[in-house]
Amino acid sequence: MHKLLIASIAAASGLAALSGMAHAEIFSATRPVIAILGSQIHVGMAEGRLNGAGSVAIHSLDNPNVKCVGEFTSSSKQGGSGDLRCTDGATATFKFERLTVFSGHGAGDSSRGSMSFTYGLNADEAARYLKLPPGKTLKGDGDEIRLADLDR
Repeated sequence: MHKLLIASIAAASGLAALSGMAHAEIFSATRPVIAILGSQIHVGMAEGRLNGAGSVAIHSLDNPNVKCVGEFTSSSKQGGSGDLRCTDGATATFKFERLTVFSGHGAGDSSRGSMSFTYGLNADEAARYLKLPPGKTLKGDGDEIRLADLDR
């Protein structure tokens, strides 16, 4: 009887742990990020949770060794704000507004210059919200996104 009780408790604990993991996935969403920090393009992902908190991880396409991570908070009425720290020492603070529950755009200041970004948008959709370096345009999609010279 004692062994049966211990086995039942262990099984219930395992189910509770699995249930907790399932709830974590249900109450969060991950979306692609396209960001311009100074004159460099970065891509990555942002994960937002139901409570308005979230995290972002991006990397430079010019130098994939430069990675940036940060946190943000948001609300549907006030938009959001956050910060980034990069492996090359760069830092940034930003604000953003939602376009939908799963997409938006923002801007801020970084130690490399101005910052603009989108989340949940593809390259074509993002281009209208990004502050691109002079003489540059956004090309491609997915992992093939790049800054290109404007056709003259």
